Amino acid sequence: MAGVATSPVKLDGVLDETAWQQAGVIGNLTQQSPRPGAPTSFATEVRVLVDGDTLYLGVTCFDPDPSKIAVHTMQRDGGMDGDDAIAVILDPFGDRTTGYFFQVNAAGARQDGVYTDPEEIPLDWDGIWDARTRLTSQGWTAEIAIPAKTLRFPRGRGVWGFNVERWVARERLVLRWNGTTLDARLGDLRRAGELAGVEGLRQGLGLSVSPYGLVKSTHDFSPKDTQTKADAGLDVSYNLGPELAGVLTINTDFAETEVDTRQINLTRFPLFYPEKRQFFTDGANEFEFGIGLAEEFIPFFSRRVGLYGGEQVPLLGGVKLVGRQGRWGIGVLDVQTDDIRQAPGSNLFAGRVTFDVDQHLRVGAIATYGNPDGVHDNSLAGVDATWRSSTFRGDKNLAVGAWAVGSGGDLPDGERTGYGFKIDYPNDLWDIMFTYKEFGDALDPALGFLPRPGTHSYASGVAYQPRPKQGWWAGWVRQFKFELEPVVVTGLNGTTQSWSVFTAPVNVELQSGEDIELNWQPQFERLDAPFEIAEGVVIPPGSYRFDRYRVELKTSEHRAWQITTEVWLGTFFTGRMTEWEQTVSYTTPGGHLQLGLLLGDIFGYLPQGDFIERLLQLKAVYAFAPDLILSCYAQYDNDSNNLGMNSRLRWTIRPGTDFYVVWNHGWVHPSDEDRWSALKPVNDQAVVKLRYTWRS
Repeated sequence: MAGVATSPVKLDGVLDETAWQQAGVIGNLTQQSPRPGAPTSFATEVRVLVDGDTLYLGVTCFDPDPSKIAVHTMQRDGGMDGDDAIAVILDPFGDRTTGYFFQVNAAGARQDGVYTDPEEIPLDWDGIWDARTRLTSQGWTAEIAIPAKTLRFPRGRGVWGFNVERWVARERLVLRWNGTTLDARLGDLRRAGELAGVEGLRQGLGLSVSPYGLVKSTHDFSPKDTQTKADAGLDVSYNLGPELAGVLTINTDFAETEVDTRQINLTRFPLFYPEKRQFFTDGANEFEFGIGLAEEFIPFFSRRVGLYGGEQVPLLGGVKLVGRQGRWGIGVLDVQTDDIRQAPGSNLFAGRVTFDVDQHLRVGAIATYGNPDGVHDNSLAGVDATWRSSTFRGDKNLAVGAWAVGSGGDLPDGERTGYGFKIDYPNDLWDIMFTYKEFGDALDPALGFLPRPGTHSYASGVAYQPRPKQGWWAGWVRQFKFELEPVVVTGLNGTTQSWSVFTAPVNVELQSGEDIELNWQPQFERLDAPFEIAEGVVIPPGSYRFDRYRVELKTSEHRAWQITTEVWLGTFFTGRMTEWEQTVSYTTPGGHLQLGLLLGDIFGYLPQGDFIERLLQLKAVYAFAPDLILSCYAQYDNDSNNLGMNSRLRWTIRPGTDFYVVWNHGWVHPSDEDRWSALKPVNDQAVVKLRYTWRS
């Protein structure tokens, strides 16, 4: 039960305020992995306080050797898999399906997310909250402050779903309050405990105003042209109910958004790039649809809004409604885009509703309308249902779901519908799944993502993952993973278009944290039309059977130096291909400086011609403090012959108020024949931006 603070809490990572003596206390956490329930030398004490406006957590992490506490980042959402960290799960709705995730590492870096799928917690939501940590002679401590205004919850509800987890990186040890079996995931709210005493938290008026102002200078080198402009915009959010918020955006800007990570595409289908723009990521969980779809089909893909033909599309304004109302989940988005050279402005709409029949079954519907090209009509509607349990056969996880969609508008003749289902048994010893999907050849979600219409897809996976408990294996091996994943894709007429069988006869996770994996993947591809796999290298139509072999070696993520080597070998269509990717990263003690290098090379040897695809990525991040981060990210690929660099300084003056300085610069090789000549500048852009948030 949370205690009530009667005196102030100063957020400095030291639990020395009088208020902490009034806190509710969780005396210790239980080992969840690798040996559930076994004693450890890593005692943990969690204190919980509320003061009406804020939920506070004070955590003391005892460590027998504090000098080995691992820290690799101070960056917001910087990735903490190799760091000593504390994570907190909150279920203010009490529906056991929708949760908030907050995590802080020993250096005070923060990451957060809102989710509905217990198997995956996306980190694309940035809530307004704060945390401070302190290293001590006995370990480390953390103070976490989560304002009630950051959360949506039923007014007066006195009990929330709650769980807390500690990760000891060097031991790869998980300690948890509730849900301490190997099959239990932190994100599974059905296995969470309960936090009482939170009925006094107040959301206030529920009004949030976030204006921004910026100055942007853009220079194109050919033809030489420089433009400098000042701009401003506004986001206004208002709680229409304690669980439901309406958002108005005017002249939305995404200048501070991180650039996409470049990828090499050797397939016939478009690549997937995740959404990173904060206006769209906030509340994105309410638009999630179906089960087992992943990147094969997304009915509403927010990157279709504000991006078209490789160019950014200005957003004149929009409204959004996200949140819950009792058992109902609601997501509504309507945006008006401006005219650009490739397309006139258009109005784009997406809506999603869900209903929780009980704590296991959720049903829903989705609809979209509009086309980013501003010319053609397009619409989509769909329904889905997902049933989840964590008590199947006693304490096992099981999920079953189905979905169906149809599209309309200016579409060609053909089948305009799609449907599918998934059965999933995701557990520690056995992880088994089967999915079936059908996509009509005229199914066209203009506001969605569907790379391969006109297909039937059958996919299954079986992983047997034993953990040795005795013998010499137990001293070296944490877990074996023997995997088999066959996939078959046919046309609507039943003709096989492709199939593959991914196997992992060797996949070993060592006690030290290192991974060793060997794979064999036989494949088949049918080409009904010529396929230009690289510039000037065209594979003719036909049926092709080939075998790919993979070796991957990976060092533990808790180490200062991290190295991953991955090599794919074997036949490929009419010849052979070798793919080699090497990543190396280094972090200074304390996580102030991060350096990362990725080298990717693909060497193809085909009768139609040889080719080399190359990708180089270099990242450097220096953290003066968790709230003041300077990052630089450079990428080069020999397909575009373009080198791009994105540099960004982010200063979080206080939670919700950020100052950015962003510099983007691009260079290109002048010609393919002169590949190694000096790079020539193409464009240059500098942005200074301030965003302020006021809440009441």
